[in-house]
Amino acid sequence: MGALCTTALPAHAAPEPQDRSVAALLTDLQRLYRSTEEATETYNATEEKLRKQRAKAEELGRRLAKARASVHDGRGDAGRFARQQYQGATGLSPYVRLLLARDPQHALDQGHVIGRLAAERAAAVERLVGGEKKAHELAGAARKALAAQSALAARQKKQRDEIGGRLKKVEELLAALTPDQLDALRAAEDAGTARAQRAFMASGALSGGPATRAPSRQGGKALDFAVRQIGRPYAWGARGPKAYDCSGLTSRAWAHAGREIPRTSQAQWAELPRVPVSKLRPGDLVVYYPKATHVALYLGDGKVVQAPRPGARVKVSPIAANPVLGAVRPDPGRRPVRGYTPPELPEGATSGSDLGHGGDQAPAATDSR
Repeated sequence: MGALCTTALPAHAAPEPQDRSVAALLTDLQRLYRSTEEATETYNATEEKLRKQRAKAEELGRRLAKARASVHDGRGDAGRFARQQYQGATGLSPYVRLLLARDPQHALDQGHVIGRLAAERAAAVERLVGGEKKAHELAGAARKALAAQSALAARQKKQRDEIGGRLKKVEELLAALTPDQLDALRAAEDAGTARAQRAFMASGALSGGPATRAPSRQGGKALDFAVRQIGRPYAWGARGPKAYDCSGLTSRAWAHAGREIPRTSQAQWAELPRVPVSKLRPGDLVVYYPKATHVALYLGDGKVVQAPRPGARVKVSPIAANPVLGAVRPDPGRRPVRGYTPPELPEGATSGSDLGHGGDQAPAATDSR
């Protein structure tokens, strides 16, 4: 997929697809896909926040239940001490009881015990008061956490509806095309990708070393995992194992290799260490578009493994299938392995159109283990 047009559509009604040039149709289609992917990554970021918020709310709930149980026990202790105090009251001060006692030493010992019990009672009351304060604070925090969770869930639903609306526009555009127009669109996009790849490779962007460097051990594992997903469908918001979106594939691949990385392409670009494109090694992440809204795993030799867009499947594509923003490396401190052998690609790994809905189907995925 080549560079995309980001200008807004005119307010007046657009001409029928049959009346428009293939170039105009392709521009509109790419623009719609790009806006959908931007919305998808926003959705993914909200999903990640919602996941963390749910965990926070659950933890606060557990702590609140524990605090309330402690308060309940404290109230029981306080009630027991109050009953003991009432039943043992004589109206005489400890000093007077000591003077009247037949055995002053025994009375002193008793007084020591009584004093210790009094201290325990005071401590129990202090614990009860502190427990009630803690339970009150936790209850307030739990209410706020649940309110934040509800707000995030509502935001996610709105984003989901927005993505659905954008994909519907894509489907309507493609459904209105004739088979000849669809073939022309595929050919135009393939030609545009080929031109972009030739220009990228001729620019010397990858000329800083061998065509395929050796990855780190983790990078190799991440790439192997991604290759085994070839053929699985793209689905927005999906992180496997049956389907993936672009950052769902990259984050899941690196998690499989033992390295947790951010969920979205924007966060991967913002938080992971960057490397020059000329120093790419297999397993590194190639990030696309000015807003970092697409990402793929570098395979080597100027190719990437990616989940292209809705309606397409995980496949191997030229690195310049989208406008390259830069690259990041999840494990910059790890050394490359020796004697590296690139993963064996399944048959048809590079076939299938990136066109999306209405595009050619890629081969079925192999086992993801």
